Amino acid sequence: MRFLIDSCAGGRLAAWLRQDGHDVFEASTLEADPGDKGLLQLAATEERVLVTLDKYFAALIFHQGIPHSGLILLPDVRLSERLRLVERVLERHADELESGAVITVRGGHLRVAWPPDREAQIHPTG
Repeated sequence: MRFLIDSCAGGRLAAWLRQDGHDVFEASTLEADPGDKGLLQLAATEERVLVTLDKYFAALIFHQGIPHSGLILLPDVRLSERLRLVERVLERHADELESGAVITVRGGHLRVAWPPDREAQIHPTG
Protein backbone atom coordinates (compact mmCIF):
# COMPACT_ATOMS: atom_id res chain seq x y z
CA MET A 1 0.00 0.00 0.00
CA ARG A 2 1.12 3.59 -0.61
CA PHE A 3 1.19 6.07 2.28
CA LEU A 4 1.86 9.73 2.88
CA ILE A 5 2.80 10.27 6.52
CA ASP A 6 2.01 13.70 7.94
CA SER A 7 4.85 15.22 9.96
CA CYS A 8 2.84 14.94 13.18
CA ALA A 9 2.43 11.16 12.75
CA GLY A 10 6.14 10.58 13.11
CA GLY A 11 9.14 9.04 11.42
CA ARG A 12 8.92 5.91 13.55
CA LEU A 13 5.57 5.02 11.98
CA ALA A 14 6.95 5.73 8.50
CA ALA A 15 9.97 3.49 9.12
CA TRP A 16 7.77 0.68 10.45
CA LEU A 17 5.49 0.85 7.40
CA ARG A 18 8.53 0.72 5.09
CA GLN A 19 9.86 -2.33 6.94
CA ASP A 20 6.47 -3.94 6.38
CA GLY A 21 6.94 -3.48 2.62
CA HIS A 22 4.82 -0.38 2.02
CA ASP A 23 5.67 2.56 -0.23
CA VAL A 24 5.97 5.51 2.18
CA PHE A 25 6.50 9.21 1.59
CA GLU A 26 7.02 11.51 4.57
CA ALA A 27 5.64 15.05 4.49
CA SER A 28 8.59 16.14 6.62
CA THR A 29 10.86 15.69 3.58
CA LEU A 30 9.04 18.34 1.52
CA GLU A 31 10.98 21.57 1.03
CA ALA A 32 7.95 23.74 1.82
CA ASP A 33 4.84 22.98 3.85
CA PRO A 34 1.98 22.71 1.33
CA GLY A 35 -0.66 23.20 4.04
CA ASP A 36 -3.41 20.75 4.87
CA LYS A 37 -5.28 21.07 1.56
CA GLY A 38 -2.07 20.76 -0.40
CA LEU A 39 -0.99 17.70 1.55
CA LEU A 40 -4.36 16.02 1.02
CA GLN A 41 -4.22 16.82 -2.70
CA LEU A 42 -0.66 15.47 -2.94
CA ALA A 43 -1.80 12.22 -1.33
CA ALA A 44 -4.71 11.99 -3.79
CA THR A 45 -2.54 12.74 -6.82
CA GLU A 46 -0.04 10.08 -5.81
CA GLU A 47 -2.79 7.67 -4.70
CA ARG A 48 -1.47 7.49 -1.15
CA VAL A 49 -3.39 6.96 2.07
CA LEU A 50 -2.70 9.94 4.31
CA VAL A 51 -1.85 9.12 7.94
CA THR A 52 -2.21 12.01 10.37
CA LEU A 53 -3.13 13.05 13.89
CA ASP A 54 -4.84 16.21 12.64
CA LYS A 55 -8.66 16.06 12.78
CA TYR A 56 -8.95 18.96 10.32
CA PHE A 57 -8.31 16.61 7.39
CA ALA A 58 -11.67 14.91 7.96
CA ALA A 59 -13.38 18.30 7.68
CA LEU A 60 -11.61 18.95 4.39
CA ILE A 61 -12.88 15.64 3.04
CA PHE A 62 -16.42 15.63 4.44
CA HIS A 63 -17.31 19.33 4.38
CA GLN A 64 -15.22 20.73 1.55
CA GLY A 65 -15.13 17.67 -0.68
CA ILE A 66 -11.35 17.75 -1.18
CA PRO A 67 -10.32 14.65 -3.17
CA HIS A 68 -8.35 12.01 -1.31
CA SER A 69 -7.13 8.41 -1.50
CA GLY A 70 -8.02 7.29 2.00
CA LEU A 71 -7.21 8.63 5.43
CA ILE A 72 -6.09 7.13 8.71
CA LEU A 73 -6.82 9.61 11.45
CA LEU A 74 -5.09 9.02 14.80
CA PRO A 75 -6.17 11.87 17.10
CA ASP A 76 -5.21 11.37 20.72
CA VAL A 77 -3.22 8.21 19.93
CA ARG A 78 0.03 8.10 21.86
CA LEU A 79 3.21 7.29 20.03
CA SER A 80 3.60 4.08 22.02
CA GLU A 81 0.25 2.79 20.66
CA ARG A 82 0.44 4.12 17.10
CA LEU A 83 2.17 1.16 15.44
CA ARG A 84 -0.11 -1.43 17.01
CA LEU A 85 -3.26 0.46 16.06
CA VAL A 86 -2.15 1.13 12.49
CA GLU A 87 -1.28 -2.57 12.16
CA ARG A 88 -4.82 -3.38 13.33
CA VAL A 89 -6.29 -0.95 10.79
CA LEU A 90 -4.31 -2.54 7.96
CA GLU A 91 -5.20 -6.09 9.00
CA ARG A 92 -8.92 -5.36 9.14
CA HIS A 93 -9.54 -2.50 6.72
CA ALA A 94 -6.94 -2.41 3.93
CA ASP A 95 -9.59 -2.88 1.23
CA GLU A 96 -11.68 -0.03 2.61
CA LEU A 97 -8.65 2.27 2.76
CA GLU A 98 -7.80 1.50 -0.83
CA SER A 99 -11.40 2.41 -1.72
CA GLY A 100 -11.13 5.82 -0.04
CA ALA A 101 -12.43 5.21 3.47
CA VAL A 102 -11.67 7.54 6.33
CA ILE A 103 -10.67 5.48 9.36
CA THR A 104 -10.53 7.15 12.72
CA VAL A 105 -8.82 5.46 15.65
CA ARG A 106 -9.78 6.89 19.02
CA GLY A 107 -9.67 5.24 22.41
CA GLY A 108 -8.68 1.93 20.83
CA HIS A 109 -11.86 1.90 18.71
CA LEU A 110 -11.95 2.05 14.93
CA ARG A 111 -14.57 3.93 12.96
CA VAL A 112 -14.83 3.54 9.19
CA ALA A 113 -16.61 6.38 7.40
CA TRP A 114 -17.27 7.05 3.75
CA PRO A 115 -17.39 10.52 2.25
CA PRO A 116 -20.64 11.12 0.33
CA ASP A 117 -19.00 10.63 -3.08
CA ARG A 118 -17.56 7.23 -2.08
CA GLU A 119 -20.68 6.16 -0.14
CA ALA A 120 -22.73 6.40 -3.34
CA GLN A 121 -20.21 4.21 -5.19
CA ILE A 122 -20.18 1.55 -2.46
CA HIS A 123 -23.90 1.55 -1.63
CA PRO A 124 -25.78 2.60 -4.80
CA THR A 125 -29.37 3.68 -4.23
CA GLY A 126 -30.76 2.65 -7.57
